[in-house]
Amino acid sequence: MQNTVHFILQGKGGIGKTLVSTILAQWLASKDVAEGQQPLRCYDTDQENSTFSRYKALNVKHVPVMTDSRTIDPKRFDALMIDILEEEGNCVIDNGANTFSPLMGYLIENDCFALLKESGRKVYIHTIVGGGDTLHDTAMGFVSTAKSTDVPLVLWENEHFGLLQSAAGKQFTESQTYADNASRVVGRVVLSARNADTFGADLKKMNTARLTANEVRESDKFNIMEKQRIKVVFRDLFEQLDKVQW
Repeated sequence: MQNTVHFILQGKGGIGKTLVSTILAQWLASKDVAEGQQPLRCYDTDQENSTFSRYKALNVKHVPVMTDSRTIDPKRFDALMIDILEEEGNCVIDNGANTFSPLMGYLIENDCFALLKESGRKVYIHTIVGGGDTLHDTAMGFVSTAKSTDVPLVLWENEHFGLLQSAAGKQFTESQTYADNASRVVGRVVLSARNADTFGADLKKMNTARLTANEVRESDKFNIMEKQRIKVVFRDLFEQLDKVQW
């Protein structure tokens, strides 16, 4: 993995974009260390809930794109693009629901994906589809993103809201909606719904403290079984990310 740029894009709020950003950033950081590459750079463009920027270990840079009048100035995304292009290395960009449309519009209008490619960067869009009541809206977001660009997609299937299946029992990845865009998907990562009283509680404790898996391993605030369960989750997610056709 070298000189890759990862945008986490999904118009629906509260679907797990920051969670995906933190997982992806930790996986990329582990690759950078192993391969002796430039340090990972992370950015948070969410103007209302800049949670990603609170993970101190990831050294996330907040990108202020909102004006004093609480409107988003698309030109302020210039700072993000310039920052990405001026240095080598891998980048992760977390994006909030409030900046989804402005950022996507900016990227398309300014032909940023082509610019990044011409500059030697390989770009990926990570989009999340949730289960249960979130399935319809997030599936439409997946389609919209797929049709807006020709950038390779990584699909994250978030089961924490329920299974990704229709009322008739058909899985999202078996639907025509997915089939029509499947050629664009270079990999899938499943955020499995595990036991809420053990795995769920441990992950919530970790995320509430804004800690990485490495920090949890070194922390005295987590007992041995909490550390073990978090290790199991991240091992599974990292193995799935290793299988993506980057």
